[in-house]
Amino acid sequence: MQIQMHFDKIFDKWDISEVEIKDIGLEKHISLQPVSALHSGGRHAKQQFEESRVCIVELLINKLMRTEKNTGKKLKNYKSVKNAFDQIYESTSMNPLQVLVDAIQNAGPLEETIRLRFGGILVPKAVDVSSQRRIEQALRYLTQGAQKCAFKSKRSIERCLADELIAAAKNAKCHSISKKEERERIARAAR
Repeated sequence: MQIQMHFDKIFDKWDISEVEIKDIGLEKHISLQPVSALHSGGRHAKQQFEESRVCIVELLINKLMRTEKNTGKKLKNYKSVKNAFDQIYESTSMNPLQVLVDAIQNAGPLEETIRLRFGGILVPKAVDVSSQRRIEQALRYLTQGAQKCAFKSKRSIERCLADELIAAAKNAKCHSISKKEERERIARAAR
């Protein structure tokens, strides 16, 4: 018999009961329950909608590993996210999980375009984005913005990730919000 332990805090500091998800479409896709030290080992890849059960912080850590520089370095990215959460708390005195959830809600595009073929021509068509894809794209934009900020810079990835999350949570000008607005602008033009 396998026993699953559920923790009340992420990184043994940040309480998950305080986090409020305002977007009802994303509510069932954002999981805050970590299972054993934020490392699921890819068990969510076996079925289609299992990714909704993976902790959102682990998804953020996994998205940081997408570049060739950080591929496979989960412990390094784990420490980066942990330090970024500490810096978020120091600068905003808010729960960093709430900041992360707000940033995901603000940075996820609501619509995008697909390409339809009519005869011999390709026509762009605007479509709504599913909730799971919104989360995936928001996390990708947030991590890309942090990595772009830290590349060839004196600023650490922790500071850049903290700044990107804070700016996206406030819906201020940052890489992730500008990418979201660009996708939605292209979709509006394709209607």
